Order: sequence, then structure tokens, then C-alpha cells
Amino acid sequence: MRAEQCLTAAFKTVLSESHFDWPAKAVIEPPRDARHGDLASNMAMVLAKQAGQAPRELAATMAEALRKAEPALSSVEIAGPGFLNVTFSPDFWREVVMRVERGGKAFGAGNSGAGKKIQVEFVSANPTGPLHIGHGRGAAVGDSLMRVLRFAGYDAQSEYYINDAGRQMRLLGLSVWLRVKEQSGLPVEWPEEYYRGSYIADIAHDMLAEDPHLAKLSDEEGQQRCYEKGMAVIFEGIKEDLAEFRVQHDVWFSEKTLVDSGAVDQAFETLNAAGLTYEQDGALWFKSTMFGDDRDRVLRKSDGSLTYFASDIAYHHNKYKRGFNELVDVWGADHHGYVPRMRAAVQALQQPVESFHVVLIQLVNLIKNGEQVAMSTRAGQFETLADVVREVGVDATRFMFLLRKADSPLDFDLDLVRQRSMDNPVYYVQYAHARICAMLRKSAESGVALPARSTPEMLAALEDADELALLRTLDQFENVTASAAEQLAPQYVSHYLMELAGQLHSYYASHPVLQAADPKQVPARLALLRAVRQVLANGLDLLGVSAPDSM
Repeated sequence: MRAEQCLTAAFKTVLSESHFDWPAKAVIEPPRDARHGDLASNMAMVLAKQAGQAPRELAATMAEALRKAEPALSSVEIAGPGFLNVTFSPDFWREVVMRVERGGKAFGAGNSGAGKKIQVEFVSANPTGPLHIGHGRGAAVGDSLMRVLRFAGYDAQSEYYINDAGRQMRLLGLSVWLRVKEQSGLPVEWPEEYYRGSYIADIAHDMLAEDPHLAKLSDEEGQQRCYEKGMAVIFEGIKEDLAEFRVQHDVWFSEKTLVDSGAVDQAFETLNAAGLTYEQDGALWFKSTMFGDDRDRVLRKSDGSLTYFASDIAYHHNKYKRGFNELVDVWGADHHGYVPRMRAAVQALQQPVESFHVVLIQLVNLIKNGEQVAMSTRAGQFETLADVVREVGVDATRFMFLLRKADSPLDFDLDLVRQRSMDNPVYYVQYAHARICAMLRKSAESGVALPARSTPEMLAALEDADELALLRTLDQFENVTASAAEQLAPQYVSHYLMELAGQLHSYYASHPVLQAADPKQVPARLALLRAVRQVLANGLDLLGVSAPDSM
């Protein structure tokens, strides 16, 4: 049982015996200063009114009751106006090693998401060009979220929404068609807006190789064929890039099939029935201001064409009809203004607004040779995800994308992540894992046998303050993964791994293992390191990053 679980259970026993209800504002958390114990609680302070006692007086009573309720507590101290500072016995912390050994790859997993069906839609880039590094950050965040949610017990499904209808796709068809005509020696008038990337010319070249007479088609038929071929080629490339990046989607959902199936009309009927639409100036409007939006929104324009918002309402209506309790959309930060209107739509569809979450992905600033790389998708000037992965690898790319909060800008320094040094965050964590693997190999070669399962007697030699600190950090892993799932924040895992790796490197440098002064310390320290290795591997897997045995 984790420390917080253990203390929570003890408090519940004490409260039950005194017939008190658990206070809503009660908090159990590590103190800011480790010298004040392992955990601290404000329980006596927030319970004082219910108990009819002064906080410090109640704290004294509760301290004695806690000691009796939980033998694993070595001390319960009263601080300030009535805080309870709790310290667990070394034996309690040594048991963490055995819990890690029993859990193995599942250590740190929880059940906070049990019974909840959640969908995470991410990447969903228009198939108008290769994925760039901004898409890559969204891919890493979305995929890691899926791993974290499943680890926390959620029934989670990942989805890619294919924007294969609308203006951008018509523009793709036009861009390829103009290149076909240009490469066929025909005069071309270039519009102000079109896709200029070299990949457009490559698609046109390949289409002409297959059909040299392609340019003789009418503009309408030519653009349609170029749209179909261009989208197919680009989308196949997107799928390949995502697979290479260790990103998987369970469902690939087509916007075109949504529109063709009549789902948009069904969504409109739902809104109409609720009295949430009206006609004005020949257009159909949604009363989004009724749900906190700053203005009403157009669903169908006066020319009969649908807005993106209309399709998005129908799409989310479809998601809820598929039985999801919660939806998570991973969007670029430039869509932040879109969030209020989608929240309005969710409420209009008679769904709880708290069931809809948006994770915003901020820009990635790519740094080469100390300078930021200028990028523009429309102009075809951008670093593709595939190019970055080829330069620095999947591990480094994913870890760097997951090192910061998703809605914070990220500087991605290519020179830094190439370095095999402790300044490189991914190297810092992976090297901690590899270091332990090397130590365990060395111990085996030296004839030091380590049993598959530790015993309390074997671990009794773990007495050093640094060893107990490592054990406390291992104990926190499930809290971290649960918080990452609850807050939709995979960076919690990367931050935790940096902390754990730092403790490991420091411990490794100052505490001999195979040459320990006391022979009893050798198997105990090896077992501790093995447990740290397991947790590092589990955490890296949640980020989609490998845990190498050697570096």
C-alpha cells in the first residue's frame, strides 16, 4: 500500500471511531521541507469545527489515535496551528522494493479510470502535406496520454479525424493540378493561395508518369483526380510517419463520410428540436451565446455550404453516440478561440460540459546551430517530423516534446539532443536505466546471485538517508501516473523521471554497491537499483521512449 493510501486508511479508521465525516478540504501531501516528515495533513484544522475542539488540541488526540491505528508510523508530530506531520518507519519504505518486484511492468498502474470510456482525438492534420514538428508534438502528447490513461484503468480509444472535405482539400487538388499543367508545358496562372512545397511537384510528376495525357483533362476533372491522388499519397505518408514515431490510432474517421451519411443533418435536427437554431440573412445560426460563447455562430452559410463548426458539432455528436463518457481533443494553440464555441455545442447536445476536454499544443521552435529555423507550411518551408526523427531519433524527439507542459512554447535544440551528455534530458534518464543494467550484469558476472523476489531480511540493510529517499520517490510513481491521467498532463511523468534519474545518478556516485563496506548491503542495494530500473522503464514506456540496456 502506498504511503498516502496507508495514511488515508488510518485517518478513516480514526474518524470512524469518533463518528466524524471526512472533511471536504482535508489534504494529505508531502511537506515542502522533508525534515518535517514523509507526509503532512491539515486534517485536525479542517475538522476542528465539526469536533468542537481547538485545532492543536484535536491534533494531539488524533496523533495518538493514528499511532495506534497504523503501526507503520514511526512518529506523528504536531506543527504550527495544528498540522500533523507523519513519518513512516524504514521497514515500511523497504517494502516498496517488494511492491515493485510484484508489480513489474504494471507497477504504478491504477484504477482511477475504471468504468470510464474516453476518446482521445489527436494529430488530425489536414492531409495537404507531410507532418511537421508541430504535428509531431501533438502526436507525442496524444499518444502518451493514451498510454497514461490506459495505465490508470480507462477504456481509452485513440482517433484521427481525417479532414478530407472542404476548402483545404479543394486547394490541394488545385495545387497539384497546376503543377501537372506546368510540367506538361501548359501556361499556368498562379493564384495567391496554393501549396508550394516540393512534395506537390513530386505528386504531379508521378501522376504524369502514370498518365502522360493527364493534362488534357478538363480543369474540373483534373483537379478532382489530383485531389484524390494527392490526398491518398500524402495520407499514406502521414500514416508511415506516425508508425515510425510509435504513434497508433485505433480509428481513422473521415469527415467526408460524416457529411455523406447525413450526420450533420441529424445534429441540426437535435439543435432545432431544442430551439437552439434560427435563420437570419439566409444562413442557419446556432445560439451559442446561451452557453457562454461571445456570439452566435453560423452553421450553414447563405450559399448553402457548411461551416467547419457545423461538421465539428456533428462529429462530436457522433462521438457521444458511440458511448464515450469523456472526449479529449488535442488541438494546436491557434484554436484556443474555438474552445468556447465547442463547449457551447457540447452543452447544446445535452452532454455535461465537464466531459469535454481540450489539450492545446503550443508551437515548437526548432533551433539549429543556435538559430531558430523559419517555417511556413503553405510556402513549403518547414521541418518535417520525419526529418527531425531521422536526425535525432524517435526517443529524443518524443522525450523533448513531452518535457514541457503542452500549452507552453517549446525550444527544440537539435544540437543539444544529439549530445551524449548529462545536459541532454533524454540521455540523462536513459543513462540511469542503462547504468543499473550494467551494474546488474557486473554483479552476475561477479557471481553475486540476486533472487527474483526480495525479503524483508535482505532489505534490512537499506538504512542510508539517500536509500530511503529513493524509496519514497518510487512510492510516488502511482500518484504521478494518476495525476497525469486526471490532469491530461503526460509531462508529469517526464518530470518525475528526471527527478528519479537525478537521485539515481547521485546515489550511484556516492554509494558503492558491489564493494559495499557491509556484505549485507550488496544484495540490498542491488535490489533497490533493480526496482529503480523497473520504474524508469515503466515511466519511459508511458512516454513511448525506449529503456536501453546499454549506452
